[in-house]
Amino acid sequence: MRIGVLTRGEVEDLERARRLGFRSIEWVGFHEDPAGPNHSDWKAFAEQFAAEARARDIRISAIGALYQNPLAPTQSEFARAVFHRAIEVAAHLGVKTVAGFAGAVIETELDDRGGHVVYKPFENYLPRLLEFWEPLARFAADHGVRIAFEHCPQGPYHLPLMNYNMLGQPAMWERLFNATRCENLGLEWDPSHLICQFIDPVANIHRFGRKIFHVHAKDAYINRRLLETYGPCHPGVAEHRIPGFGQGDWGEIIHALVRAGYDSDLNVEGWHDPVFHDHQPNEGVPLAGKQLEEAGLLVAKRTLERYVPGG
Repeated sequence: MRIGVLTRGEVEDLERARRLGFRSIEWVGFHEDPAGPNHSDWKAFAEQFAAEARARDIRISAIGALYQNPLAPTQSEFARAVFHRAIEVAAHLGVKTVAGFAGAVIETELDDRGGHVVYKPFENYLPRLLEFWEPLARFAADHGVRIAFEHCPQGPYHLPLMNYNMLGQPAMWERLFNATRCENLGLEWDPSHLICQFIDPVANIHRFGRKIFHVHAKDAYINRRLLETYGPCHPGVAEHRIPGFGQGDWGEIIHALVRAGYDSDLNVEGWHDPVFHDHQPNEGVPLAGKQLEEAGLLVAKRTLERYVPGG
C-alpha cells in the first residue's frame, strides 16, 4: 500500500507528487487528456506518461475516467466511450482499476396538490444503471480491469439528496451488488462522504470491504454545535478536510482495509479542505495558493504514513 495523490495526466503534476514524497497517483481528468476517446493515437501518450511515472517511482493505482453523470441522455454516449478507452489504457499499462461516478436517472413530476416537485427514487432506475454498466464491466473483465464507483453524494450539505450519483448511499450499493453478477464492479471508497452522512467508516469497511477497489484519502468534520442547533441541512455542519484535521480514525480505517484484503493505495484528495486548498490568502494565514495546498498535502501524508510504513 502506497500513499499518493490525485493528479492530472501531466508531467508537471508527477514531478510535484515526487517532490512532496508521494509514491502513487490516481490519474484524473482522463477524459480531457490525449489518451481519451477523442484521440485515436492514444498509446504513445499513455506509454510516455506511464514511463514518466515509473522514472519517479510513482505507481498509477487507478484511472479516474469521468466524474459526471453517465446516465444522463446527453452524456451517455461520450461517457461510454470514455470508460471504454480508459479500460483499454488501464489494460495496456497494467493498471487494475478504472473509476468514476455511476450516474443517475433524474426524473421529476408535479404532484396533484399544487405543483410541488416530486423526485422519483433512484431505486426505480437500478435496471437503467445495470443496462449501462454491465456491458462495460464485462468488457473490463475481459481485459483484467475492474470498475470502481466513487460514492460522493453530490448533493447539498454533502447529503444524498437532489444529486446525480445513484450510489451516494450504502443502501444503493447493496441493491447494486445484489442485482449484478459482475464481480469486477466495486467502490472507489472515501470515508469523508460516510462521515458527512453520520456513518461509521470502519463499520462500513467491515460490511463492504471486499468491494473496495480504490481509496480516496479524505477526511471530514461534523460540527456538533451547529448540528444540534440547526440540523444536518445547514452550511458548515459537515465539511471535508485533509486527513489529520478531521474526525476519521485513520489507524482503524487502514487496519480494517488491510484486514479486508485491500490491495491498492491511499490517494489523498486534498482540494476540498476549507483551509488547505489553492486559494488567495486570508487574514492571519501566512501561506497562499499552492503553498497552502501543499502544506495540507504534507500533513495528510504524515498522518497516513504513521499507519503505512514505507508508504
